Amino acid sequence: MKTNMIKVLILCGLFFICLGAFAQVPPPPPGGGHGGTGNQEGGGAPIGSGIGILLVLGAAYGGKKLYKAIHDENNEMEE
Repeated sequence: MKTNMIKVLILCGLFFICLGAFAQVPPPPPGGGHGGTGNQEGGGAPIGSGIGILLVLGAAYGGKKLYKAIHDENNEMEE
């Protein structure tokens, strides 16, 4: 019973966090003199290198966890 209550509370908390994320108001349009005509799309921030960095860091973290798991298993067998 207690574990079900904890799961329900966690689920409700996540639900309210998600509601807050969707309640954001879009920014106002840029003022005059922004150098363009009509509506302009968002900036041109590159995301390719950021994704690459995250993939490399994730692979390194996974490799560390795998190494530690194998190393711990070998130590248990020796004892």
